Amino acid sequence: MEQRELALYPPEQLRTLLAIAGTLSFTRAAEQLGLRQPTVSQHIRKLEEAVGRPLVSRDTRSVSLTADGEAMAGFARSILSVQDEAVAYFTGSGLRGRLRFGVSDDLALTALPSILREFRRLYPQINLELTVGQSAFLHRRLEAGHLDVAFVKHDPGDPLATVVRRDRLVWSAADGTPIDPAHPIPLVVYQAPSLSRSLGVRALESAGIPFRITCTVRGVNGVLAAVRAGLGVSIFARTLAPSDLVELPPAVGLPDLGEIDFVLLTGPRAPAEPAKALTTAILGSSRPLAPGPPIVTRSAR
Repeated sequence: MEQRELALYPPEQLRTLLAIAGTLSFTRAAEQLGLRQPTVSQHIRKLEEAVGRPLVSRDTRSVSLTADGEAMAGFARSILSVQDEAVAYFTGSGLRGRLRFGVSDDLALTALPSILREFRRLYPQINLELTVGQSAFLHRRLEAGHLDVAFVKHDPGDPLATVVRRDRLVWSAADGTPIDPAHPIPLVVYQAPSLSRSLGVRALESAGIPFRITCTVRGVNGVLAAVRAGLGVSIFARTLAPSDLVELPPAVGLPDLGEIDFVLLTGPRAPAEPAKALTTAILGSSRPLAPGPPIVTRSAR
């Protein structure tokens, strides 16, 4: 049985196929790639010759991928992704080593994963280990030397912290949650120790407002589930509050909670250059760490 020679698929031809898959137009694909249209046609013809099957179907009115073209587009994405990783590995930064990074669970729900993905692409020889948990837990891990860098919520004013952004703490609840000044405020809180829990309890006690804890949770998903179920009120950084919850206005009578910082903390024994590279990547990212979902303000009842 005759063995077919192994085919190699040049990256420029694969990118051309993906451009056509995305635009369904040779003209727009050429514009997207900065090529002349005859060059685009040539790339597709050579790729079809290499695979031995038609990949693109076109007539005077439309362009589409054949079934084999759709399959090839999937392979093209994988091939180009692996190739980009290889290029980054051999041409990227020479920084290497182990970097243990901790992030507060609610901050992990922002654009941070995209930033970390880009960081790993730029520094493929840094072994990034991620721990997600409550801020207080991460503080302890950092102090004990089990983390190198931590991205956490923190009281404003710490000279050792690198502030990524400052936000305001707000009371939020599901629309329709009963808030009756004649009865204790129902609270959904993190288990202690918790910065938001401590601030909320202290503010209520200082204002002489009675409260009762209706639910204690370990993580942000538990807070969201309990609040959405109407079990009580909880505290969020304003830009991290989901859009399906409502921010309680001052007219409801709950005390002001002040501001909170999202900060980067570096451990004393952290590897200096990798830690600095990660801090710079987070501070310099064009992606908003907290996209700021729309906040609905609830009227007093």
